[in-house]
Amino acid sequence: MTSPPLDVPLTDPHDVPLAVDVRHVAPALTGGRALALAPVSAATWTAVGQLAIAAVAGLAAAVVLMTGVALGAGLLVVVVGVPVLVLTLALARGYGTGERSRLDAQLGVVVPPPAPGPGPVYRPSTWWAWLRDGRAWAAVAHALVTWLLTWTAASVALSLAVGALVVPVAPLTGRVSWPHLAILAPVAVLAVWLAAVLLQLACLAQVRLGRVLLGGRSRAEAERAARAAEQRASVAEGRAEHLHETRTAAVVAADEERRRIERDLHDGAQQRLVALGVELGVARRAAAQDPAVAVAAVDAAHGEIKEVLAELRDLVRGVHPAVLTDRGLDAALSALAARSPVPVDVEADGLGADVGAQAQAAAYFVVAEALTNVAKHATATRATVRAGVHGDRLRIEVADDGAGAAHAAPGGGLDGLRRRVEALDGTFDLVSPAGRGTVLTVEVPCAS
Repeated sequence: MTSPPLDVPLTDPHDVPLAVDVRHVAPALTGGRALALAPVSAATWTAVGQLAIAAVAGLAAAVVLMTGVALGAGLLVVVVGVPVLVLTLALARGYGTGERSRLDAQLGVVVPPPAPGPGPVYRPSTWWAWLRDGRAWAAVAHALVTWLLTWTAASVALSLAVGALVVPVAPLTGRVSWPHLAILAPVAVLAVWLAAVLLQLACLAQVRLGRVLLGGRSRAEAERAARAAEQRASVAEGRAEHLHETRTAAVVAADEERRRIERDLHDGAQQRLVALGVELGVARRAAAQDPAVAVAAVDAAHGEIKEVLAELRDLVRGVHPAVLTDRGLDAALSALAARSPVPVDVEADGLGADVGAQAQAAAYFVVAEALTNVAKHATATRATVRAGVHGDRLRIEVADDGAGAAHAAPGGGLDGLRRRVEALDGTFDLVSPAGRGTVLTVEVPCAS
């Protein structure tokens, strides 16, 4: 006879309260009417069938598994015991699968399965993992404990039931008087009642053993999973806070860059264009009366035009260099090295189309700022630029043999680069011991 499935909504199938299983498979333990009607309860007859099958299956499993464990342990000294133990543990896993299916079919109790085993037993590389498989050893323990439990409970219950059945036929033997029968009758009822309660209790014990030893996770595993979840939540919270800070810094850096461009245009190119207009006005007025003055004014205007074009080229290069768009990061880094007054070696590898535009721009400006610092402050005789793709990240390294002692001061060029790199979810590492040169290493995601 099969009991109806659990009708209690559970938020976590791995952690079923004891009270739920009591109501489902051992209602007599709840007391009251269910306790009084235990001998005729459907749960009692379900327990009879369940224990009968469990006794046979448990005996067979216990004999096979305990023999395998004893044989494997005894043969460990000659190495042959290792595969024997591994095979035994694999059989224990299979036994656990069968027991979970039986509990579901007979009692409607669902025990979530554990994680799969370590791997195929015919691969020696998995043997150590099998020997450390806690779920397989738990299945071995389940077979042994279930065998002892079911046979003990079944023997006691059967003895009580047989003793109770003897009472009604005792008067027919002529050796028991009716007064004695009146005394024995309550004892027989009590024996039947105790047998029913014992059967339900044994069934409950089997269900709880199945959850603990054959289920998906033990209490310790659940606690470890909870701690791991808390750690992941903490990391995610820190990550969110870091992203908030870096995105805020990126907005501030973008605003500062816009103000710098506006200042450069106002103080540089705009002033030179005004001077150019003045020179051209002088040339126009002096063209008819004093050609020499006009020619000098035109020459001055020509010089101003060159200066304006140079400043605009520098300004545009600071916004986004054309060589980066036209020829790629490799050529752009070579162009920076060629313009540097300090000799620079460039080593670039794997800078293909999988490196995004934002990552390329960040790498370009990192190298540009680093080489500018080398030329201005490092008193270096040589510098090296290395660029390459490592996994899904673009790695840039700029090293020199200068005086060192560089640091990313707040508001400085290196600090601005650091904020730009962090806004792209990258890393910025500056190593600059005094007198031993400087190494700047930056990594940004290629997809940036």
